[in-house]
Amino acid sequence: MPLTDLVGGPAVIELRQYTLRPGRRDELIELFDRELVETQEETGMVVLGQFRDLDDPNRFVWLRGFRDMEARRRALTAFYGGPVWSRHGPQANATMLDSDDVLLLRPLSTETSLTVHPSERPRPGAPAPARLVTATIWSFPPRRHDGIHLIRDGLLPVLHKTGPAPLAALTTETAPNTFPKLPIRTGENVAVILTSYPDEAAHRRHLAEAHSHPLMRDEILPTINREQTTAPRTLRLAPTGRSLIS
Repeated sequence: MPLTDLVGGPAVIELRQYTLRPGRRDELIELFDRELVETQEETGMVVLGQFRDLDDPNRFVWLRGFRDMEARRRALTAFYGGPVWSRHGPQANATMLDSDDVLLLRPLSTETSLTVHPSERPRPGAPAPARLVTATIWSFPPRRHDGIHLIRDGLLPVLHKTGPAPLAALTTETAPNTFPKLPIRTGENVAVILTSYPDEAAHRRHLAEAHSHPLMRDEILPTINREQTTAPRTLRLAPTGRSLIS
């Protein structure tokens, strides 16, 4: 069964952040959207979203999903050992300074998975949508679940009440890396929430309303602050013309 036929979205997701050589982001995006979308999906994965990082002109962020960890191994082995990457990989790699900032994730619950429809993907050359996607990352001590539960049971319900529903809520996939040729960040215990907004003003309004909610202000955020290992980080992302997440 193709991954795109799965109900509920992929069970394993990579959040990949690439640091690029100065001035070469558009070159990589043009190559990626033209040559590296359907060709990856033919091996059994789905390209979920491609983005320009609005706070770093030399950063490209993207996500891809898999049915499970064994499917990930098979798909990555097929793609990176195949003719498409042999032909286009050197050009893609030439744009990059670092491609090892990778979080391996899974849905936080069955209700928070990421659902996309590849059949609706725009064709190459489509204009980028005028949308803002945010990915907020909370970090907690390894193997401790209290912070993750606070995100799931406390933060998410308030976010649903005060603004657009998050597109997905994800947490660390702790299974061993089934394709060690591509490193992932190890020792992580994170929660990641993806949300889409029409613009930055809508994002700021949602944050203000959520943070002023009495339960959020007085209980949820102070408790999360005590649990986290570092302040949350929000990626502000502009989808490319072929991104399924927008």
